[in-house]
Amino acid sequence: MKYFFFFLLVASVNAAQLTDQQIVACTILGEARGEGEAGMYAVAAVIRQRANERKISFSDVCLQKLQFSCNNNGVQKNLLDTKQAVYAMKLAASINSIDTNFIKNSNHYHAKNVKPYWAKNKKPLVVIGNHIFYKL
Repeated sequence: MKYFFFFLLVASVNAAQLTDQQIVACTILGEARGEGEAGMYAVAAVIRQRANERKISFSDVCLQKLQFSCNNNGVQKNLLDTKQAVYAMKLAASINSIDTNFIKNSNHYHAKNVKPYWAKNKKPLVVIGNHIFYKL
């Protein structure tokens, strides 16, 4: 168990060590690398939607506390070594042209196997892969 904890410490890095594009790509990968291109695109669209609504940068959206569970213990830079990283980096580089209509302008989502408090009595707008999307 202590070796696993050590791995987490090594794999997560201070966001200052990454470019904005890498932070966005790591968030996409951490949230949806197993969901295929549609799932990764959908997460990128949520990042764009939130940045537009909150008038903050894409990387700031990704780094906001408790917004993306994959970043709760730091950005996982090792995700950039996965085979899906090429596509995630392309999405991050072109995030200004991501079509948020793909997710019906949703700004929140969760995996099907969790039931977050904020989703109670909210109507899902779209389901893509293992994620359910909402506009809060």
